[in-house]
Amino acid sequence: MTQPSSAQPPVSAGKSPTVPPPLPPAQTSRSRRRFPTLRTVIALILREMATSYGNSPGGYLWAVLEPVAALAMFSLGFSLIFAAPPIGNSFPLFYATGLLPFSLLNDIANKTATAIRFSRPLLAYPVVSFMDALLARFLLNVLTHLMVAYLVFFGLIVIFDARAELNLPVILLGFGLAACLGLGIGTLNCYLMTAFPIWERTWQILTRPLFIVSGIFFTYDSMPKSVQEIAWYNPLLHIIGTTRDGFYGAYRADYVSVTFVMAVACLTFFLGMLLLWRHNRSLLEN
Repeated sequence: MTQPSSAQPPVSAGKSPTVPPPLPPAQTSRSRRRFPTLRTVIALILREMATSYGNSPGGYLWAVLEPVAALAMFSLGFSLIFAAPPIGNSFPLFYATGLLPFSLLNDIANKTATAIRFSRPLLAYPVVSFMDALLARFLLNVLTHLMVAYLVFFGLIVIFDARAELNLPVILLGFGLAACLGLGIGTLNCYLMTAFPIWERTWQILTRPLFIVSGIFFTYDSMPKSVQEIAWYNPLLHIIGTTRDGFYGAYRADYVSVTFVMAVACLTFFLGMLLLWRHNRSLLEN
């Protein structure tokens, strides 16, 4: 006797062959979501670059000239008052180690806070989510500020011979903390500023003194003990202290708490994401 073959059984007359059911829509979209998201983020970054830098004279050049002009102004002014900077031998390098992390945090927080408003027309498309808009603005500003920081520090150390003992992992830690905190604050403010427009102006007023009290022009150790106990809860002091620890070998920022900065960054980020996740549809309709 011949063994039955493994081929499909013949189809009887009047019956159509069995067709496997199609994949559920949820599975199809889940399997295809990863790559469209990457393309969407890149497209949003290119759009952001064209909008922010392409329409202005000089484009990306202004991103470098702005901190350089600020450093030159501060250095000239304080060199007329003080004989030497609090740390090191270079006024521009001392101020750069405070100004550039502060600018990174401030710019990321402000840009991510307005991500939904900036990309509102594109968020009507199903392939674009509010997370894509946040991520695109975050990545573009991180890369831009890292490029600016590299050019400024390279010029100060190599061209102008500012003395520094570089510890690259600690420097990157300082800028990384600034980026994480900026993303957390910006995500929370993205909901608050979109849902309550008056909060944008209120936030600008409340945070304006941070430029003076965050350690850009002085060190934490030079503050009175009574002031230190209050100022310690300013995360920017920890970020700037970490960055300066990476440039000055003799400087020891023992007061710095990376855990505290990351706790504030994570808390604000997850709270902002939760609010955006629950209310993003209503925010787009406003």
